[in-house]
Amino acid sequence: MLVKEDLQEFVHEKMGDYLFVVVSNRQPYEHVYKKGKIECQRPSGGVITALDPVMQACHGLWIAASSGEADHRVTDRFNKIAVPVENPAYTLKRVWLNKQEEEGFYYGYSNDALWPLCHTAFQRPIFKQEDWQHYVNVNQKFATAVMEEVGTAKAFIWIQDYHFCLLPKILKEMALPNQLIIAHFWHIPWPSYESFRICPQKDEILEGMLANDMIGFHTHYHCNNFLEVVERQMECKIDRERFSVIRKDHETLVRPYPISVDFEEINQKVQTDDFERIKDDLIEEFQLGNCQILMGVDRIDYTKGIPERLNAIDCLLENHPELKEKIVFLQVGVLSRIHIAKYKFLNDEINSLVEKINWKYSTEDWNPVILMRGNIPSSKLFALYRMAQVCIVSALHDGMNLVAKEYVSAHSDEDGVLVLSQFAGSARELTEAVFINPYDCEQFSGSIYQALMMPEEERHRRMAKMRQTVHENNIFRWAGKFISGLLKIELKEHDEAVMV
Repeated sequence: MLVKEDLQEFVHEKMGDYLFVVVSNRQPYEHVYKKGKIECQRPSGGVITALDPVMQACHGLWIAASSGEADHRVTDRFNKIAVPVENPAYTLKRVWLNKQEEEGFYYGYSNDALWPLCHTAFQRPIFKQEDWQHYVNVNQKFATAVMEEVGTAKAFIWIQDYHFCLLPKILKEMALPNQLIIAHFWHIPWPSYESFRICPQKDEILEGMLANDMIGFHTHYHCNNFLEVVERQMECKIDRERFSVIRKDHETLVRPYPISVDFEEINQKVQTDDFERIKDDLIEEFQLGNCQILMGVDRIDYTKGIPERLNAIDCLLENHPELKEKIVFLQVGVLSRIHIAKYKFLNDEINSLVEKINWKYSTEDWNPVILMRGNIPSSKLFALYRMAQVCIVSALHDGMNLVAKEYVSAHSDEDGVLVLSQFAGSARELTEAVFINPYDCEQFSGSIYQALMMPEEERHRRMAKMRQTVHENNIFRWAGKFISGLLKIELKEHDEAVMV
């Protein structure tokens, strides 16, 4: 197991001559107005959950799009701020997008086109030429922001996710020869060739990504999908032994790196006196009484299977009326992309299902479903994880899903049951979960009942094994493996330069 201090020492020793730059669309911290004062908060999302502790260990530079209404009030004239604000460990540089860019780049091409293209959730991608042009322009804007910081120095550039398919190629064209080593981590699934081939800009996307020196996916399956797409679409050589693509004398390594969480931080936070206080406050706030708590935590997104989850709760109470007033399902949901029509419809559908279930089964002192909107502090979230006897992750298609790993990390009592979709990447690691097919309501409902009725000894056995898995394969080991891959590229280029 690699811990934070090990990663710090490793980065300091091995990467001392290189700038370490992370690029993502979503920023790790945003500044907002609350009651007339500026407050710093951490947005939701797997990229932030995973990378913030890594950057605190590496002391690098993170470049991201501004998203907070008060961001401009706290950044310096170079658009930078040291974060976290209470204990600065690295630098955040903000890139400012206007409304047209945000609409076309983020809501348009990234999330109306690429997101449904990559997820098997039966939503038709929408490709608009004007959205594509904004996507191109914003990738160029981020490239300029990166090179402003790098100058002529050598740098490792670590690009995050589907928002920046074009960025690697633009950066390589702007930089000096052998100046940049660029890696790209793809946080969502990579589609099959039959799905990907409908994209009008497929060649431009692949050319951009093949300028990377390394591309990481969560699973071997997504690596294989990518290699198949490239082989069938591009003129190139696939090296199956090295798992790489060679195109125009440039090699791109393709590797599976299943992402994780900071196990120790979560594990320790739920063993403090604060936890008991927060727990008591939550029980009083939601009138949880002696009910068994089931929970789900998600961005409100059609890939997360939230309506399917609510229908399974409905089915559970229909089939097992003896559970009335004995269980509460608590859904934590963060609104996202509400400007996109299908997300607005999804939000309305969730509200309607919650109202229907509560109307159908509620009593004078009990509602079976509680819906919590918006971001909640990590301390409160971890307390909810620890309190929940059952956590339900019902993704229809997910690259990894870190909620599953956070839930496991929070159960220092080695109790609790994880009900996990077989279509989430985390299902390949957390093999002691109770697996579900979210499309099969009866099976889904039956699995929740199995989780509720599971004997204590079996709960402990399953949870202990999953905790061992997450403990050993934590976020620092993931980052260490990824950075080791980058260093091998650096050594290879150095050897070639010596030979020349």
